Amino acid sequence: MEKALNNLQMRGASSLHESVRQELLKRIKDGTYPSGHPIPSTATLGEQFGVSPITIKRALRDLQTAGALIAIAGKGTFVKEQRRFLRELDVWLSSMDNARVLGFTPSMRLLSITREKISDPTMSVFSPPDAAMLCVRKTILADNLPIMYDATYLSSDIDDAIVEEFGERFVTDALERHAIGIVNTRIIIDAAPAAGKIEEIFEIPNGYPTLRRLYKVTTTDPGITIFGVVESPFDRLACSITIPSGPKSERRATNKK
Repeated sequence: MEKALNNLQMRGASSLHESVRQELLKRIKDGTYPSGHPIPSTATLGEQFGVSPITIKRALRDLQTAGALIAIAGKGTFVKEQRRFLRELDVWLSSMDNARVLGFTPSMRLLSITREKISDPTMSVFSPPDAAMLCVRKTILADNLPIMYDATYLSSDIDDAIVEEFGERFVTDALERHAIGIVNTRIIIDAAPAAGKIEEIFEIPNGYPTLRRLYKVTTTDPGITIFGVVESPFDRLACSITIPSGPKSERRATNKK
């Protein structure tokens, strides 16, 4: 009966792999393949659909690109967790308590603290220094699910007592604990294909679309300016910002200050 159903579906599809893809997506949506669980092997699916392994692999590749499945080397192909988190764009650099207000439990995992130059060409719009800086790399998690990969650059002359706090706090939070406040934050949002470390952290293929937030933060200490980039898979995190409005005369007056 299953083969008869599949054959019927395939006759109405423009290609075999599209028909397989549609049926697999249907099974994901109706819970036949639950979130976080593995799907049957390529050989098993080939027998179920009566098609070649090449057709199955093409359909699976399409679903991975669409963010419905993830392939983990040596383990198999799994239904991807479909949770998407919302983060206030004007507060994501500050206290972890802001995340709790939005309904999830945040945590962070320190990956490394090194000294290196900023190499991302997009960061040149911020006019960063040419010298090597302190680079703090970490993963931000929500309910134990990775949602952001953050690389923060700042002066390498930071006191060791402050650096020790970077593993458990945002850099800006650690600085504020030592009376170094934020004066201004500038953010640029762009999109980029996944490459390098982010592939491993989020278990996504090379070239998977990601959302990036590049930032420059000036502080009350003239010697400390923060640069960085936060990267997330496009389907894992969305950003929100609230812009207050008022009478045009008030906005003009505010802009002149």
